[in-house]
Amino acid sequence: MVQRIGLYPGTFDPVTLGHMDIIRRGAKLVDRLVIGVTTNPSKSPLFSLEERLTMVRRECAGIADTEIDVRAFDSLLIDYARSVGASIILRGLRAVADFEYEYQMAGMNQYLDPGIETVFLMADVALQPIASRLVKEIAYLGGDISRFVPPTVRDDMLARIAARKT
Repeated sequence: MVQRIGLYPGTFDPVTLGHMDIIRRGAKLVDRLVIGVTTNPSKSPLFSLEERLTMVRRECAGIADTEIDVRAFDSLLIDYARSVGASIILRGLRAVADFEYEYQMAGMNQYLDPGIETVFLMADVALQPIASRLVKEIAYLGGDISRFVPPTVRDDMLARIAARKT
């Protein structure tokens, strides 16, 4: 039997409860889920690539629905999907603005490789407003981020922000 491999790409800086929701639900759709952690040159990361890999691995350790493999990548998404044998690219959607961007990306990826499908999962209604960028901003300004990230990620963020302020 052919193994269904899904790829969930992102920067995960930091990994949020919204990301974890998509990971848990996406894991039910495939036999193996590769979480591709990448860097985005247009973003200023709070955490290094290695720290983000460690963070995502730690948070995914308790998910038992499927095999989860967390890896770094720095190539064109469709090339990376091919390299891990993915037949599905998993994407989470929070709002209409996400859909417009993701729809274009899915179209380009389909053009580049029609054998790899993009599957969109709508964010849980309670988690829709969560965005890593906003979580970082709230944390920098001293707000409570405990409703947006796992407890260990909250601790990581507060420690990093405190270190940067000293």
